[in-house]
Amino acid sequence: MGHLLMIESWVGSMSRLLPRAVRESGHEFTFLTRDLHHYLRNAPEGVAHPLLGARHVLTADTNDLNALLPQVERLHSALNFDGVLTSCDYYLPAVAEVAARLKLPGASPDAVANACHKDATRRVLQAAKVPGPRFAVCADWAAAADAAREIGYPLVLKPVDLCAGMFVRRVDDEGDLSRAYRALADFPVNARGQRRAPQVLLEELLEGPEVSVETVSFDGKTQVVGVTDKSVGGAPAFIETGHMFPAALDTEATATAADTAVAALAALGLDQVVAHTEIKLTAHGPRVVEVNPRPAGNRITELVRHVTGVDLAAAFVDVALGKTPDLTVRDTGLASAAIGFLVPDTAGVLEDIEGGDELGGQPGVLEVQLAAPGTAVKAAGSNNEYLGHVMAADPDGSGARARVEDLLAGLRPKVVVR
Repeated sequence: MGHLLMIESWVGSMSRLLPRAVRESGHEFTFLTRDLHHYLRNAPEGVAHPLLGARHVLTADTNDLNALLPQVERLHSALNFDGVLTSCDYYLPAVAEVAARLKLPGASPDAVANACHKDATRRVLQAAKVPGPRFAVCADWAAAADAAREIGYPLVLKPVDLCAGMFVRRVDDEGDLSRAYRALADFPVNARGQRRAPQVLLEELLEGPEVSVETVSFDGKTQVVGVTDKSVGGAPAFIETGHMFPAALDTEATATAADTAVAALAALGLDQVVAHTEIKLTAHGPRVVEVNPRPAGNRITELVRHVTGVDLAAAFVDVALGKTPDLTVRDTGLASAAIGFLVPDTAGVLEDIEGGDELGGQPGVLEVQLAAPGTAVKAAGSNNEYLGHVMAADPDGSGARARVEDLLAGLRPKVVVR
């Protein structure tokens, strides 16, 4: 049995999937957080949050690395950790530093830091000649306006250090750029109380379908588990509205996407990681969107598990412990699995989701999770405002996405504007 130190977590599905994977793998974990209520207030009433299944729940200022490192050293001497991990992007660099300080398995802190900052990722991949968009890193408005004119509209404006599509916007002219730039500038501190970097990233708009490549890197070798497709909506935002695994691509497109992701991981020097690398399949070839040195969110790991039997959350646990992960593909009886999200376009209070009660017994349905009446609703501007999801499978081919879209079409959210 291994003992893992889990430093913070996402509040979404991975806050449940990762504790489950630790438990089912026969291990235990200590949970270290600066604010336990950040998680508890997101648990359904009357249900114990899976993070409370930790052997210990401890408090520390996880945003202050200088204070955190000596504290985890003291904890390690008393509790004897075998590995350290997190599912939350904002704490991946700190976890890498902790692993290095405690001499536990983990990726290089420099590699993780470069992957977690989009501007650094762009520079590293450009130097390694891994294909990506033309880009500029801008420290102020004047630099952004000049860079936009040089690259040419339309563009994508991105924060260098936020997640879930927050403040990522398409800009078609200088007016759009100004509005997107000001909106981001008005958000100086992220949801975890960390001050953001002031730089913005401008990129040429890439046209073409977007996929993600799910990989596991261990002991200097990267294994591609598969390629997932993505649907996007909410323009000018880029909101993920659904995914299907495996992506409905031909053999050549699948291989080029996978090869590009592996090249990006190698350029960044990432090893000892489960990674989720996003790729645009343009008319000029694949282009890297971003590299995430952690398992995919939005329950993509569950799509992979349903189709292949490979549990990427469990692989994440194994890699953190320095154990060879089990990536054996098994016959699950399913050819594809997809998830679709209910994305609100109106702010208010949720009164009901009509049609939701009829989904559970429908053929092919794997999961249904819908927001409860009384939920405060915000018009979606990122991947943080979903009203729920539907997951379904196809045993015979690539029909899972169409099945999910049909099911979502039968849902009618009633939002009361107040």
